[in-house]
Amino acid sequence: MNLLRSLPPAVAELVLVRPNDSERRDAVIMSMKLHVHQLMGSLLLLFSAGLAAQQADGERVSALLRNVCVNGVQLHYMESGSGIPVVLIHGGLGDYREWNSQIGRISNHYRVIAYSRRYNYPNDNADILPDHSAIVEARDFAALLDTLKLERVHVVGYSYGALTALFFATEHPERVRSLTLAEPPILGWLPEIPGGKAELDKFMETMWTPAAKAFRRDDPETALRITCDYFAGKGSYDQVPAEFRQSLVDNIREWKALTTSRDAFPMLSRDSVRNLKLPILLLTGEKTLAPLRMINNALTHLLPNAEQVTIPGATHDMWIEDPERCGQATANFLTKH
Repeated sequence: MNLLRSLPPAVAELVLVRPNDSERRDAVIMSMKLHVHQLMGSLLLLFSAGLAAQQADGERVSALLRNVCVNGVQLHYMESGSGIPVVLIHGGLGDYREWNSQIGRISNHYRVIAYSRRYNYPNDNADILPDHSAIVEARDFAALLDTLKLERVHVVGYSYGALTALFFATEHPERVRSLTLAEPPILGWLPEIPGGKAELDKFMETMWTPAAKAFRRDDPETALRITCDYFAGKGSYDQVPAEFRQSLVDNIREWKALTTSRDAFPMLSRDSVRNLKLPILLLTGEKTLAPLRMINNALTHLLPNAEQVTIPGATHDMWIEDPERCGQATANFLTKH
């Protein structure tokens, strides 16, 4: 009975149905299907509400948008607040708007800067490098700081932005006050982690390589469908709100640059990470993808003094799914350093 109490009501009822009571069993199964559809609908409504809130926040900060030219490319950025600078680096298929819900929170106490990496909205940099990578992005980031005359900054990076932040920090540790990393995809470490090679092969075979092939035959929508299938489940592209789908389309050139690059995930030295003597916060989602969990665990072993926060129930999309917890964890960390 303790087991039945732990099951959802519809599932527990199905367990108790007699084997020969087909009519009742069919009714319970129909109820379960309805429950699942209602749950998915609620999740999509919640997702839409979060995006709507971010869009409203974005309208308030869009007037602050500026741009600079560094390393031969244009970078758009926005800034708000005053004081010690905090720079936010977005993830793949995102842009500066990814941080809209965090700008107000952080700018109350800091000078916050959120920028779009070179191939992300609204930048219009035509030439795509054949070997585009986080190393290129880190060089852009360094040049952006030079242009804005920022010597030392707090850096907050998410996904590919976190990988960019790591390459920057290992090259210029003296310029980093603190480092907040939300699941950097250091894929080069996976073959050395038990079970990691299988996860890397799955990532490459089911998503990365097929997406690259779709781009090469000029079929970006299929590339996005393949990507969403991997990160959010089969058919998820058609289920996400139109606003979110448009944000993916806005940033499609970055995804093409990465998936078709000769070296999108350059090797990052474990020793260079281990030698970082900085305040570091590691953010991860409780339900993130297996390879990202493996990489985060490797980081916790290399950085035993780093603070660690797991966002309950969140996936790799933690900043969209639970911006409040992610933002509060980051704000609490920043106040200490």
